[in-house]
Amino acid sequence: MLLITAGLTAMSFLVVRHSVQHHVREGILQDLRNSVTTFQNFQHDREVMLTRSAELVADLPITRAIMTAHDPATIQDASKDVWQLTGSDLLVLANRNGTVVALHTKSSGFTREAAQHYFQQSLNQEDSSHWWFGAYHLYQTFVQPVYFGSKTEGPLLGFLIIGYEIDNRLAREVSKVSASQVAFSYGDELVATTLTPVQSQSPAVRALSVGSSQNGSSQNVPRDVEVGRELFLATSLDLSSQQEIPVRLTVLGSYDQAAKFLDNLNRLLLLLGLTAVLVGSGLVFLISHTFTRPLASLVEGVRALEHGDFQHPLDPRGSDEVAELTSAFDRMRSSLLKTQQALLESEQLATIGRMASSISHDLRHSLAAIVANSEFLCDGRLTSAQREELYQEVRIGVNQMTDLIDSLLEFARTRESLNPSYASIAETVQRAMQAVRLHPRHQGTLIQVENNGQGLAWFDPRKLERALYNLLLNACEAAPSSGGRVQVTIGHAEASATIAVSDNGPGIAEPIRDKLFHPFVSYGKENGTGLGLTVVQKIVQDHGGKVLMERTADSRTVFRITIPGRSPQGSVEKSDGQRMPRPFASSNHDRANTDRVSENSIRHSDT
Repeated sequence: MLLITAGLTAMSFLVVRHSVQHHVREGILQDLRNSVTTFQNFQHDREVMLTRSAELVADLPITRAIMTAHDPATIQDASKDVWQLTGSDLLVLANRNGTVVALHTKSSGFTREAAQHYFQQSLNQEDSSHWWFGAYHLYQTFVQPVYFGSKTEGPLLGFLIIGYEIDNRLAREVSKVSASQVAFSYGDELVATTLTPVQSQSPAVRALSVGSSQNGSSQNVPRDVEVGRELFLATSLDLSSQQEIPVRLTVLGSYDQAAKFLDNLNRLLLLLGLTAVLVGSGLVFLISHTFTRPLASLVEGVRALEHGDFQHPLDPRGSDEVAELTSAFDRMRSSLLKTQQALLESEQLATIGRMASSISHDLRHSLAAIVANSEFLCDGRLTSAQREELYQEVRIGVNQMTDLIDSLLEFARTRESLNPSYASIAETVQRAMQAVRLHPRHQGTLIQVENNGQGLAWFDPRKLERALYNLLLNACEAAPSSGGRVQVTIGHAEASATIAVSDNGPGIAEPIRDKLFHPFVSYGKENGTGLGLTVVQKIVQDHGGKVLMERTADSRTVFRITIPGRSPQGSVEKSDGQRMPRPFASSNHDRANTDRVSENSIRHSDT
């Protein structure tokens, strides 16, 4: 909800901002067009008025009288009253030959040479209005001929030029009319503007003037201009049509000032967005308190049930669908608990029955052999060899009963019954082999040991010896009586130790492959209890390892044991206070012993 609220707020903010920006830009563009049109109308009316004013001054008797004089000094002095009468910024008089004979101006620096130059250019132009520039002063001038009498019949006395300067005062008036910032330029020279001095020095203003002159059109397409740190939308108007150096009016509409209300709108939108997020947070909290928390409690109950906890507390209060689901789950959990208890009781009874049936059969077989051989021992006519043979049979029966009882007791022991220490796996394999060697039936089976790693590992030597004894005994029983061969491979990998036991027997029978490690599973053995591999699996799992039947190809069976090679603490102290080395730290005695085992194959002989 928070993400959705924030996303919708940001999207609304961007859409509104883009829409308002577009609207503001279009408004400024329309204002610029209106400003240019307004100035064109204003300029036209102004030129008409100033042209008529020049015509009136040229027709004045005093002007004609002054122009009849031939002395330039006299004309200069006498024309001062005419200049004051016109109220213009520039007054120039030229004789009929086109020579400037009088010059009056409010600004210093504009010389007769400049006036003579521009006057000659103005004579070649058909426009009534002309533009003169000198000493950083721009004048809009109007040239009128002075006749003695009427224009059609009177002789030409000279020329009257009246000029009005384009200065900051005029720029401010035009700015008021156009409601924009304006700038007058002559070529690339900025002569009058309403911009600040810092803004006037901006290269963007000059670039805009140069670009306008290169464009060649009377009115340019509006474009964005950054003047100083303020963004404007600007357009230009060419005021001179026949001059080599153009005179331009640039109108600039401030985008930043027009967009000030957009900043206020942005703040309002941000405030609304924060409010929406806060309201959304409250709504999320309400939804979480109403729906999510009961669902989370229900999920915790499901997870607890997955781990076997049927008593995890639930909160089924309420009348909504979540409360109904919680109540239904609670009833289902109670039903599952009862069903599980019933299944456990049934499984326990079935397991006890199977175990009792197997144990009773094995115990009866061994007890029958013991009783029968004991009765034979009562016969006084037996020789010593016959008595020894009967005694060995009794001993075998007792050992079978002892193994069966030990296997059953192994299931009752927990992992805490282990007594692990750092010991040699090779020595443990040797002891298991010596125990298998006591069976007369396996005297002809060849057992080879290959030690690919030397050192110590963390395990219970007595328990691991029993597991290896069961694997070796099964391998010897599976191997053929003639040419039987059993291979034991010891290896180490990083933090684990591996022991692989393989034989060249016919392989695991298909009916018992999927339940090989189940209790009381035996196949093809006369006296098998079906607990050997089960005990192996339990011992290895108590060590934190695993045992796998790697493959059962033709004439080959491989069992691989993997146990951790180090203790949880990384080192352990012996009873005498000495610290044992870390895993796989070999001693000279172990190295010599394992090397001797790996180099020689061991063939059982009679003992």
